[in-house]
Amino acid sequence: MRLTIIGGGGFRVPLVYRALLTTPGSEVTLFDPDGARVRVIGDVLAGMAAGRRDAPAVRIAPSLDEAVRGADFVFSAIRVGGTAGRVRDERVPLAEGVLGQETVGAGGVLYGLRTVPVALRIAARVRALAPDAWLINFTNPAGLVTEAMAAELGHRVIGICDSPVGLVRRAARAAGVDPEDVRYGYLGLNHLGWLRSLTHRGRDLLPGLLADDAALASFDEGRLFGGELLRALGALPNEYLQYYYRAPETLRAAREADETRGEFLDRRQGTFFAAAARDPGSAGALWERARREREETYGGGDRDPWDLEGGGYERVALALMHAIAEDRRTRLILNVRNGDACPALPHDAIVETVCEVDANGAHPVPCLSPGMAELGLMLQVKAAERATIEAAVRRSRPAALRALALHPLVGSADTASRILAAVAFPPL
Repeated sequence: MRLTIIGGGGFRVPLVYRALLTTPGSEVTLFDPDGARVRVIGDVLAGMAAGRRDAPAVRIAPSLDEAVRGADFVFSAIRVGGTAGRVRDERVPLAEGVLGQETVGAGGVLYGLRTVPVALRIAARVRALAPDAWLINFTNPAGLVTEAMAAELGHRVIGICDSPVGLVRRAARAAGVDPEDVRYGYLGLNHLGWLRSLTHRGRDLLPGLLADDAALASFDEGRLFGGELLRALGALPNEYLQYYYRAPETLRAAREADETRGEFLDRRQGTFFAAAARDPGSAGALWERARREREETYGGGDRDPWDLEGGGYERVALALMHAIAEDRRTRLILNVRNGDACPALPHDAIVETVCEVDANGAHPVPCLSPGMAELGLMLQVKAAERATIEAAVRRSRPAALRALALHPLVGSADTASRILAAVAFPPL
């Protein structure tokens, strides 16, 4: 399996490599425009491979074209503008009294405006130089970026996220069953989805779980939303729906915090990369320490130890690659073209839903249709995503204004205009 990682200097790349240690014969190529960062990550991977005869070979490519040529899978995990760009995406909206978050609301729109042109260039080079490759997208905002890349790559680009599978696992454990033994129904957009069924041996466990306050209090989403709301919804929302269902509270918390999540990561990861560059032999230990701190502070801390050790997006990526490469039928929650999964959305819109994966790619499976409230949110956010893509491709301020003004977490043309002025969009 020849895997190319675009954004090879990213902090979480070692997670992907560690997952691949169980796949003999794999080859990994890293590409990143930041040569210093990718060399540090190369040192971390070398430490992971030490003493393992079957560890995947690693090389650092000097160019995008050399990186993708001949790849079987291309993993895209880029951060255009770095963590400093994320800080701006968070701080500018907060200064205007609306949510600043990496993938949701105004922050997600700003990140998309900056990222889509680069993602499209990557997709075009993959199509030209590795037409049989599959592109796995983890670049945020994952649904929006996957939809943009699909214009070049069609069904051969698949978006992944670890939030839905984490929700399924936590819910299954709270219901008292092995997460590997359940079937589930999940539908929405990336960071805007709902678990609608959780079936074990033919019985849907979700109604009983929603009725059990003690069980709900045992996992993140249950504590976050509370039994009263969850029973009213009749579903378990993705954790990111807190920004919609608890909008004033989450905005207030963000504005009162000493630093944004982006500022924390910018500071902490900057410290790691500087220290690892000075002492390459300690890169692995320094990375592991920084990773633990990052994971333990995600979502305000108090993480379930299983979530820290159980694997996240890298586990989803590896399962997806094995399913395609080995024609191993596997059920995963992925970001793919809608088809008939949600008839109210365009056929080619990217949705996040349960798929069966085989050698021919990912195929949405039939699931419960969303309710009117859920569908309304999906339509609003999808309209904002598509306007963001249009604005990024055409450098169109009117489309960017539409994306922000119509997003349910912004909802003001005046606020949208001030945000665009603050980030000087479109760029000269």
